Amino acid sequence: MVSVSRYSIDARRLLCPMPVIRTQERVTQLAKGDELVVHCTDPGALNDIPAWCRINGHRLLSAVDHNGEIEIIIEIAGGETKR
Repeated sequence: MVSVSRYSIDARRLLCPMPVIRTQERVTQLAKGDELVVHCTDPGALNDIPAWCRINGHRLLSAVDHNGEIEIIIEIAGGETKR
C-alpha cells in the first residue's frame, strides 16, 4: 500500500513568478502521489501553475478561484527526492 500525504503552501500576496517558484521548490521535497495544495492570490497562477504541471508531468487535480483566493491542487509525479 502506498502512503499518500497532502501538503500545502501559502503563496498569497506573491506575484508572478513567485507562486510557481515556491511550488517548484516544495515539490522537490515530496514523493510520487503526494498532493500539494497551493494557496495564492495572483490570478496569473491559474494559468502558470497548470502549465508548469504539464511541462513537469504533474497532475492538476483542481484550480479554483474563490473570489480572489485561489486554490490549486497538484498530484506529484515520480522522481522526487522524499522517501
